[in-house]
Amino acid sequence: MRCCVCLFQQSLQCSPSKMAAGESNSRSSCLNLSTSGPLGNAPPSNSAHSSPASNGGAVGAAVGMNRSAGNSNPRSGPENGGGAESAVRSTPSAQNPPRQSVGPSGATSGAASNMTATPSSSSSSSSASTASSSADASAAISSLPSSPASVLVYREPVYNWQATKSTVKERFALAVGSAVFDAMFNGGMATTSTEIELPDVEPAAFLALLKFLYSDEVQIGPETVMTTLYSAKKYAVPALEAHCVEFLKKNLRADNAFMLLTQARLFDEPQLASLCLENIDKNTADALAAEGFTDVDLDTLMAVLERDTLGVREVRLFGAAVRWAEAEAQRQQLQPTPENKRRVLGKALSLIRFPLMTIEEFAAGPAQSGILTDREVVSLFLHFTVNPKPHVEFIDRPRCCLRGKECSITRFSQVESRWGYSGTSDRIRFSVNRRIFVVGFGLYGSIHGPTDYQVNIQIIHTDSNTVLGQNDTGFSCDGTASTFRVMFKEPVEILPSVNYIACATLKGPDSHYGTKGMRKVTHEAPATGTKTCFTFCYAAGNNNGTSVEDGQIPEVIFYT
Repeated sequence: MRCCVCLFQQSLQCSPSKMAAGESNSRSSCLNLSTSGPLGNAPPSNSAHSSPASNGGAVGAAVGMNRSAGNSNPRSGPENGGGAESAVRSTPSAQNPPRQSVGPSGATSGAASNMTATPSSSSSSSSASTASSSADASAAISSLPSSPASVLVYREPVYNWQATKSTVKERFALAVGSAVFDAMFNGGMATTSTEIELPDVEPAAFLALLKFLYSDEVQIGPETVMTTLYSAKKYAVPALEAHCVEFLKKNLRADNAFMLLTQARLFDEPQLASLCLENIDKNTADALAAEGFTDVDLDTLMAVLERDTLGVREVRLFGAAVRWAEAEAQRQQLQPTPENKRRVLGKALSLIRFPLMTIEEFAAGPAQSGILTDREVVSLFLHFTVNPKPHVEFIDRPRCCLRGKECSITRFSQVESRWGYSGTSDRIRFSVNRRIFVVGFGLYGSIHGPTDYQVNIQIIHTDSNTVLGQNDTGFSCDGTASTFRVMFKEPVEILPSVNYIACATLKGPDSHYGTKGMRKVTHEAPATGTKTCFTFCYAAGNNNGTSVEDGQIPEVIFYT
C-alpha cells in the first residue's frame, strides 16, 4: 500500500469526512499537522497514536515512531516532477489493500520532522483501549520485516522549487510560492510564535508580494517598485522580481539612470545595470545634470567614470565629479574645501582623463580648482604644450565615442574674400551614412588681419527643430584664409540617414568664405578604409546666403 502524508494550512484539519473519500472498508490513520504549532511542525510526541485493531493504524504508528527516532531515507519520488513529497511505503497484503491518498501531497523539505498520527474516527478512548492500541501497534511493528523495502519514509530533497513555478495555480499545486516562507513555517527550525515581525519590509511592498503569491496580481508603482523588488528578493519570488525589473526598464530615463544604476548594483540585477549604463553612455550630459546623480555611492561613480563609452567632454565629467564631491563631503559632515573634495573622491579622481581636455578647458577649470596638486597641474600643462609629451599620471586613452583619430572634411575647393555678418545665422543641411560624433566646426576668419569673433554654433535636428548641441564662445583668427576651430561643449551624436542643420552665428568683421562647394564629401579612414560620406543640401529659411556652393561653415570636425 501507499499512504501519502498531506500538508495542510494551519487552519485545516484532517476531518473524518475528508478521510472517508479515500478510505477502503478497513480503518486507517491520517497523518496531518497539529494545529498547536506552526505549519508542518506539530509538537513532538513520544507515543504513537493509532486507531485500534487496524493494520492501517499499526502502519501509522510505525511511521510516527520512525520519525520520532529520526529515521530518514531521502529518495526521489518517481512521479512528483519537482515537488517535495513525503510518503510511506509498505508491502501490500490481503489485510492491507492498496488505497488512495487521503489528500494532495505537498510536504516541503523541512515539513516532516515532527508528525503524529491522529485517529480517523471520533470514538472515545479509555485507558484500556489506549493500552490495547499501543500493544497492537507494538505487535504490528515487530511483525513488519526489517528490510527497508517493507517500510520506507522518503522525500525528495528540493531547493526553491517555487522559483520554477510562474503562476499561482502551479505554486498552489505544491505549496505557497516562496522557499523562504516554506523554511520559516515548515522547516525544522520554524518558529512557534503565532506572529512574526518583519521589521525591514514596507507594508505596501509586502502586500504587493502577498497579492502576487495568492492571486498572480502584479501591483507595482513608481513609489513601491524598489521596496517590492527588495521584498521579492528577500523572500525568493523570482517571478515578481522579473516584473519589478521589467517595470524599471520601461521607466528608465536619463534623469533617473544613476539612481536606478545604484539600485541595480545593490540588488544584483546585472541586466538592469547594463541598461542603465547604456542610457548614461547615450545621454551622458543629461544624466550628469540630473538631481539624483550626486546621491550615488563612490563605487557607482567609479563604475561610470572608468567607462570608455561616455559621450561627453572630459571637462564636463570633471565638473560633475566636483559636484558629487561637494555633496559627499556634506554627507560626511566635512567642509567642502578642495582638500576634502579630493579626499572623498579618492581613486575616482584618477579616472578623470585630464589629457583629453583642451588646454583652455584645463586652464579655466581643473587647474584652478585646488583639487589637483601643483605637481599634477605642471605635469598636465607640459603634456598640453611640449613635444614629445611627458608621461602623466592620468589616463590619456580617448573615450569610445571619441575613439581613434580626430577626422574632418572640407566642403569647399576654393576660398574668396568678403563675407559679411549682420546677426543672421549661416546654415547648411547635411546627413551622413554612418554614426559619428561631431565635436566642432572649422570657420573662416577675418580678411582684415588678426581679429576676435564672438560665435554661437549649433546642430539642429531638422524634423523636430530640436537643438542637439550648441556653444556660445569665441575664436581668434590671424587674417589668413585658414579655417579656425570652434568646438561644442560635448560631442553631438549624428545618426545615419537623418537630416541635421549646422548653424553658426558670427559677430565680427567681414571674413573669407568658401566657393565651388561639393554636394557629397567622403572621408576614408587611412587605417581601416572605412568611408564616412557627408551629403549637403540647402537649408530652407534665412541662412545669410550660405548654400552648398558658397558660404561659411567650410569644415566639420568629428569622430567615428
